Amino acid sequence: MSKRSSGFGWFMVLVAALAALAFFFKPPAVSGPDPDVLAEARKATGGAQTLEDILARQRGEKVDLSFRREFGAPEAAAGLPGQLGPVGGASDPDLWRALRYDAADIKVSAGGEVAKVLVQDGGMSWYSFRKNTLAPYGGWLLLGTIGALVLFFLFRGRIRVDEPMTGRTVTRFQAIERFAHWLLAGSFVLLGLSGLLVLFGRFVILPTLGPEVNSQLLIASKFIHNNLAWPFMLGLTMVFVMWVWHNIPDRTDITWFKQAGGIIGKNHPPAKKFNGGQKIIFWSVILLGVSISLSGLSLLFPFELPLFAKTFAILNDTGLPQWIGFGVLPTDLAPQEEMQLAQAWHAIVAFLFMAIIIAHIYIGSIGMEGAFDAMGSGEVDEAWAHQHHSIWLDEVKARDAKAGKTPDAGATPAE
Repeated sequence: MSKRSSGFGWFMVLVAALAALAFFFKPPAVSGPDPDVLAEARKATGGAQTLEDILARQRGEKVDLSFRREFGAPEAAAGLPGQLGPVGGASDPDLWRALRYDAADIKVSAGGEVAKVLVQDGGMSWYSFRKNTLAPYGGWLLLGTIGALVLFFLFRGRIRVDEPMTGRTVTRFQAIERFAHWLLAGSFVLLGLSGLLVLFGRFVILPTLGPEVNSQLLIASKFIHNNLAWPFMLGLTMVFVMWVWHNIPDRTDITWFKQAGGIIGKNHPPAKKFNGGQKIIFWSVILLGVSISLSGLSLLFPFELPLFAKTFAILNDTGLPQWIGFGVLPTDLAPQEEMQLAQAWHAIVAFLFMAIIIAHIYIGSIGMEGAFDAMGSGEVDEAWAHQHHSIWLDEVKARDAKAGKTPDAGATPAE
């Protein structure tokens, strides 16, 4: 016998010995779970499988799973009149009605009180207003404003400087003033465009350019809108601080309005640094800007800065809503309702704001000769200043004369 055959023989003997040991010393068999115990445990779960069922299957034990094929007990059902009545004291319609009106007893593991609102009844009203009222009327307001300005330009033309240009300039706005203006204007234009994309994306962009383009535009719009809110509010604050004293109404504004500011006709009424029309623009920007900033902050921080419940409470105390027929305004508003009201108000104010700014852009660009220079370089010709802001020009010249400056000294700083 060869050595290889001898080695193989010993290997077989070793395997047989190990098999014998395993037979005599194997652990006792584990009996399966008691069916009665499992059945009792399943009662606590409403008939569903228990943790013991799952563990038994993992151990490879035989488990009776016939209970999983038992769907109802027809013999235990109530009679027909009982089946038509409420089950457990409340029918399904009762349950959904309670969910709809936020009256159901809901328990949540996270999210707080807000997460308990499973059905928000005002959601569809808000969506209907946004789609059927806000979007069409707001869109027509902007298109109507642009159309009216086009017609005005066709009939009136550009407002020219009547006198020949002198070649001498005065500083209309300092660098810090122009910075504040362009910070406010630039951020507002981007905020307006991104807001329009959010509002009209589903109705215009989605069916024409497709969901992917619409999605990318909305993601970018949300990023722009949320982050440019801060420079907008900074610019608004700077403009208010620097120009508020020049925009207090006075008697010169009455004359300016009587002569339509020289826009209609050939008269050019005297005006200070800001004329009557510019004062309207200024206070519109400040009031609408503050309002849109507050509603925007409420949208950014809906749980920390609720806006409308407190506002409604103040209005109710004045009696104004009741006097004009609205009755008592609600003061117990859920966060979802606060956000819906804030979004609606934010958009309404934004449309009014955009219409006013479109008119302002028209006057400051193609509508009036030399107007852009005031915010471009900050320097305007004396002829332009005399025609549109003669009182302000006289004040500047008087101050410069007192300071010993002469016209040959170059540009004259404004106040």
